[in-house]
Amino acid sequence: MGTSKRSSSSKSRSKRTDAAAGVAASKAGTKRTGGAPGVSAADLPALRQGIDALDAKIIELLNERSKLVVKVGEYKRANSIPIYAPHREAEVLSRVLGRNQGPLPARTIEAIYRELMSGSFALEQPLKIGYLGPQGSFSHVAATRHFGSSVAFHDLHEIAGVFNEVVRGHVDYGLVPIENSIHGGVTETLDAFIASAGRVHVYAEVQLAIHHALMANCRPGRIEKIYSKPEVFSQCRTWLATQYPRAELVPVASSSRGVQMVAEATGGGGGTAKRGGKGADSDEREGPPIAAIGNELAGELYGVNILFPKIEDNPDNLTRFAVISRTQAQRSGDDKTSILFTTLNKPGSLVSVLSCFERAKVNLTHIDKRPSGRTNWTYSFFIDAQGHIGDSAMTKALTSARKHCKELTVLGSYPRSKRVL
Repeated sequence: MGTSKRSSSSKSRSKRTDAAAGVAASKAGTKRTGGAPGVSAADLPALRQGIDALDAKIIELLNERSKLVVKVGEYKRANSIPIYAPHREAEVLSRVLGRNQGPLPARTIEAIYRELMSGSFALEQPLKIGYLGPQGSFSHVAATRHFGSSVAFHDLHEIAGVFNEVVRGHVDYGLVPIENSIHGGVTETLDAFIASAGRVHVYAEVQLAIHHALMANCRPGRIEKIYSKPEVFSQCRTWLATQYPRAELVPVASSSRGVQMVAEATGGGGGTAKRGGKGADSDEREGPPIAAIGNELAGELYGVNILFPKIEDNPDNLTRFAVISRTQAQRSGDDKTSILFTTLNKPGSLVSVLSCFERAKVNLTHIDKRPSGRTNWTYSFFIDAQGHIGDSAMTKALTSARKHCKELTVLGSYPRSKRVL
């Protein structure tokens, strides 16, 4: 008994010593000459010792946190509660970002915590996430940044396939693009919502900054042909006209497929890309004079060198994605509601529906339309409204709107995305 106490006391003293070392090291090098901080070579051992001590403490705390996560997972499984809860995710991120005093930027803190939560999913119950492939697509980028790298990702090839696999329960959640800030709504996704109305719900939303990179395994000056999607070429038109006015632009099914083609042509198809890579300034093992435009993840996955990052003409280009699920999300306190409806065939029906939200003082943030697919010249409308389906104002607006609709389906209420990944 006495030995146990001494051991515990020794461990406690060791922890205090490690913490003290970290604090002492953080103060090392703050010798001031004329009020300016400076660090000398003599300070480095103490600084590194402090980093090592803090790393040990961080690992210890992360594992203590993980033990609590396991207990939460046990409770969720016993009570059939979804493992992934976007309202809880939003709450955790808001709290930790609010406590961040720097110097680490908020974006870095968020990335760390998203990976931490991804690891927590794996401890509670491994999650399967379906997305529109192939690997290296922007949907893949959005999925990895939102869910982290500790979940299982499934390339489902088509947007309709993502919906089908969620409905069948073969994946836990799906991630699909809804709209792009330049090109507008994604018609395949809207059509899939019409086909699956009532069977899947919007569970969360994700905003992704769209950045394009020129990638090749040859020197920049040798490029004669560039592969990508037509939409990508249009988003990089000015840059391409300036840098590669004579290059042949070859449209392919997806930007990630274009990167694959470059990799295959150079005998690759997998590996680690380098920014500026070997092919940028050397003839050694240089590939053919072809390039692709895509995202940097595709270059890393397929082993194609990133020659020029961020070549898009509009740096503020965003795509909004929906996380879809068989279950509905819980209220977060800052929510949006997505609604699908078809109006009655009479004059002024659409205006009447929209007026219901205006009278209830519910703000609409997005509206889109698609052919209903049932009767010619009839349309289904999609709207996003601020608020939760359980809010009295939203309930009032929906009750009134139904009177002017053939059909009205609430696709889901979910936490509003506040940050761009």
